Amino acid sequence: MSKETEQLPLKKFTEQAYLDYSMYVILDRALPSIGDGLKPVQRRITYAMSELGLSAAAKYKKSVRTVGNVIGQFHPHGDSAVYEAMVLLSQSFSTRYPLIDPQGNWGSIDDPKSFAAMRYTECRLSKYSQILLQELGQGTVDWVSNFDGTLLEPQMLPAKLPNLLLNGSMGIAIGMATDIPPHNLKEVVKACIKLLDQPKSTVEEICSIILGPDYPTGAEITTPKEEMLNIYKTGKGSIRMRSTYDIQKGEIVINSLPYHTPSSKILEQIAAQMESKKLPMLVDIRDEGDEENPTRIVLVPKSNRVDKEALINHLFATTDLQKNLRVNMNVIGLNGKPQVMDIRTLLKDWLKFRSQTVTRRLEHRLDWVMDRLHILDGLMVVYLNLDAVIKIIRNEEDPRKSLQKKFKLSLIQVDATLEIRLKQLAKLEEEKIKLEQEALETERKDLEKILKSKTRLKTLIKRELKDDSEIHGDKRKSRIIERSEAIAFDESELISSDPVTIILSKLGWIRAAKGYEVDIENMNYREGDGYLTSSKGRNNQNAVFFDSKGRAYTLPCHSLPSARGQGEPLTGRLNVESGETFLGVASGTKEDKIVLATDAGYGFIAKLGDLETKNKSGKGVLKLPDGGKVLFPQRIKTNKDRIVAISNEGRMLVFSISELPELSKGRGNKILGIPKERYISGHEKLNSIVVISEGNDLKLINGKRHFTVKEKDISNFEGSRGRRGSLLPKVFRKIDSVEVLDLKESREASLDEE
Repeated sequence: MSKETEQLPLKKFTEQAYLDYSMYVILDRALPSIGDGLKPVQRRITYAMSELGLSAAAKYKKSVRTVGNVIGQFHPHGDSAVYEAMVLLSQSFSTRYPLIDPQGNWGSIDDPKSFAAMRYTECRLSKYSQILLQELGQGTVDWVSNFDGTLLEPQMLPAKLPNLLLNGSMGIAIGMATDIPPHNLKEVVKACIKLLDQPKSTVEEICSIILGPDYPTGAEITTPKEEMLNIYKTGKGSIRMRSTYDIQKGEIVINSLPYHTPSSKILEQIAAQMESKKLPMLVDIRDEGDEENPTRIVLVPKSNRVDKEALINHLFATTDLQKNLRVNMNVIGLNGKPQVMDIRTLLKDWLKFRSQTVTRRLEHRLDWVMDRLHILDGLMVVYLNLDAVIKIIRNEEDPRKSLQKKFKLSLIQVDATLEIRLKQLAKLEEEKIKLEQEALETERKDLEKILKSKTRLKTLIKRELKDDSEIHGDKRKSRIIERSEAIAFDESELISSDPVTIILSKLGWIRAAKGYEVDIENMNYREGDGYLTSSKGRNNQNAVFFDSKGRAYTLPCHSLPSARGQGEPLTGRLNVESGETFLGVASGTKEDKIVLATDAGYGFIAKLGDLETKNKSGKGVLKLPDGGKVLFPQRIKTNKDRIVAISNEGRMLVFSISELPELSKGRGNKILGIPKERYISGHEKLNSIVVISEGNDLKLINGKRHFTVKEKDISNFEGSRGRRGSLLPKVFRKIDSVEVLDLKESREASLDEE
């Protein structure tokens, strides 16, 4: 092996390779730069089109030509990815201020990806693109080699407006993402001018100008001002958008949709509710969208008596007619590092970039003016000594050196002299030079004044911002109106409230029987399966299921299979982690309370409404210790109920439910005092808990034997929550289960014991 061969440990090599790839994705693919607000592929598309002469005044050219030029010279990736990026830059419903003027089928708001192949479409740059390209050849940006080193490309485009905020950006990198919403051009320009005039302006003052995002689809933004202000302060949050609608001849006509929401999805969501009979007041839905009105969804109520406001509010709550859009203003700053910025920091950084760009442009222009004045000075010497110059040119072997020595001219001046045409030797040309000198001298003084004065530079930037605002600015498309929260129809209004008994088997099969008088234990079960637990509820309520990992899942009671069969496995409806089992179910009103506990001796009281979730994967409710076990949840009947906790060593503690906190999730508080070291070693744990009411006795079961603790004797085990409890009779310290008996059951148990 050669001594020059580098050797690295595999771990170090892979870590470095992954880190390099991550940084490449973040900096060169996914995240935009604050300067021009573009990702590399977008920048290269725009620059390549400008190099092809595809300005806003040029003729349309085939998209395939642009794509080929981009991937062949600047962006060596797949042609489909480049073309999709072009499509997004052209779609007026995807980009607030499109950079590309398209011709042909470039997709629709209903199906943005229905665009034709690149060989069929044509395009050119839009007028707005000039804000990125106009100053490109004026010394404003740095140039870098392309991927194969044969060409140069701009490292950044000299944006005259904060395009990052105007068009926004979306991207996913490794370990980070960006979601910057688009904004109105006139509002952003006003905010920039305010920061130039008052650099110490607060976010609140800026938000009095920039009212919020301005999405191209035109739906309403209903996010409250306080939330909007917090988004702009932190750079993170979510924007709530809501469709707009009109009532026309008794029908609801939806004429705008939230950003990135196709009408086909809305139709599917509403149709699904109609098929499941959740919208009995709606008889028809039509899509009447066309080229003039891309969004026009017509909802036909059953009759004029239908509350149309309540109906549309229900649809706002249950479909994508109302949608939350994520905001994450993660951007590559001037320092080349990704960071989440608030609105003030973002605008100030861009103004710094703009100030640097304008300064470079002025310096470049000043250098040109100085060079031109230098040449004109030389030309004036020539015109004043024209005969001598002509003689030298005619007679000398090396006129360059002779002219330079004779008239003390620079090589640049001499070269300019030798390039003079004969027709330029007229007297009129001398006058033109003098006039040009005067004009350039005036320009030189103006440029130097601006470059030496920060105030003049700010004034120039403000004037240019105002001019571009007048050219490219437009009215806000997304109205910002605070609305009350949309409320869905209560299913209880549509579903009968018949009593049902929900039965859960040991293997996690579920079914619902009508009524409460059900012989549960003698029902038919699958081979190897049997009764585990049950809960009484109503058809219009939800059933909450608990698994062995402490997660809660929710299903509507009316959706559960009938008890006439053996039911269905819950795993077919819910996403449960492998190896986890179901061990409890509870149903009732949202205000009903249950006790949740672990065998570590901790627990809390929770409302059923706080445990409900629409997520099929459930939600974490009970925090388990390592190797811990969830106990069966227990229903609370009244505020006077008591909790009975029994350990595996026969210690029993009784205390009021008022001593246990009410939580929505967590570990809870200590129920029974079990030493930590004994629990960890497995010697002691909480075996069971039950909730008893006034008049209840306890039935302790050990194999075929049982023992009844009368209500009057239960008080002997009372104590404060978290205590060790008192020992049960020696024979019943190892119990299998506990049952709560009412007066009748208690009498029968006493007879059995006798």
